[in-house]
Amino acid sequence: MNRITRIVLGVVVVLGLAGLGLIAWGNDAYPPLQPALDALQSDSQVTVTEQDGFITFEPAGAEAATGFVLYPGGRVDYRVYAPVLRQIAERGFFVAVVKVRINLAFFDGNAADRVITKYPAIRFWAIGGHSLGGVVASSYVSNHPNDTDGLVLWASYPADDSLAATTLKVLSVYGTNDMAGMEPFDKSRAQLPVDTQYIVIEGGNHAQFGSYGPQQGDNPAGIPAEMQWTQIADATVRFLESLSQ
Repeated sequence: MNRITRIVLGVVVVLGLAGLGLIAWGNDAYPPLQPALDALQSDSQVTVTEQDGFITFEPAGAEAATGFVLYPGGRVDYRVYAPVLRQIAERGFFVAVVKVRINLAFFDGNAADRVITKYPAIRFWAIGGHSLGGVVASSYVSNHPNDTDGLVLWASYPADDSLAATTLKVLSVYGTNDMAGMEPFDKSRAQLPVDTQYIVIEGGNHAQFGSYGPQQGDNPAGIPAEMQWTQIADATVRFLESLSQ
């Protein structure tokens, strides 16, 4: 075995081990707590369906004209957002949360395509995401201007300023107790359209956008999870209503 071959083999081994480590790390995701599991059950108000690569929440007995697709945060099981998504669907909107590869949305940036393609009757689409999922959602919307009508950021902000000069409708929701602090959100306003709507939840933290318990590095919440979920759902519903106006 010559020197070049040994170097190439060494690089392949290192990259392979790094890849396996990343997969193991990503798959060690925060699991859904009982409130999320309970919210995944269909009833007379909402029909919940687990499909290939996503879960849908649909208002029972009604045809929704506006849809909302959510990308999950990094290393978070996509089912944890069920308590908030169910509340949104109860108020007449089609909602889906996508399952992404190894629980890291940037490995599955076009996951929203799976939903939009399957539901052509939906007239208005908002794409959103929590944390890392919001970064990916921003990129998706930037790359699909003709297929999307709005962007919803939950404790998140874009990676660049590609949306700043657009007329895209954007909602940004975050809590005062977020693990990132307020400064990154304040600075990120320059990366968003001037008409972006901001909802700051007093006492809300990063992890309580879903139901998965305390998150490493996050600050304790100053309000109950149920209160934060309701405020998130209310803000998102008002935004979704505006897309058809």
